[in-house]
Amino acid sequence: GRKSLRQKAVDELKHYYNGFHLLWTDTKVAARMVWRLLHGQVLTRRERRRLLRTCADLFRLVPFLVFVIVPFMEFLLPVFLKLFPEMLPSTFETESKKEEKQRKKLNAKLELAKFLRETIAEMAKRNKAATG
Repeated sequence: GRKSLRQKAVDELKHYYNGFHLLWTDTKVAARMVWRLLHGQVLTRRERRRLLRTCADLFRLVPFLVFVIVPFMEFLLPVFLKLFPEMLPSTFETESKKEEKQRKKLNAKLELAKFLRETIAEMAKRNKAATG
C-alpha cells in the first residue's frame, strides 16, 4: 500500500542514518589501511579498491552535504542525481540503483561480446576467402 508522508520521512531519515553509519565505518577501515601503508605494508587488490572507493565517497560527500544541510534543497536532489548520477556516495545508494548499474554493465559487456564475435566471424570469412 501507499505510505504516509510521515512514514516516508522516517524511511528517508533511516536511509541517511544508515548511509552515514556505513561511510563512518568505511572511513575508519580506510584510516587503518592508510596507517598500514605509511608503515610500509602492502595492500591487497581488494583493500586498494576499498580505499579508493572510500576516498571517492568522502570527496562526493561535500556536495551531498550541501543538499542535506540547506533547508528544502533536498527536493532538488533527484534533479541533480539525474544530471550527475555518480554524485551520491556509494553508501547512500539503494538496492534498486545498484541492480540497475549492474544491469547496465552486463548489457554493455554483452554488446561488446556480440561485437567481438561478429568481428571474429568477419575476419574468419576474409581469411577463408583469401586462402580459398
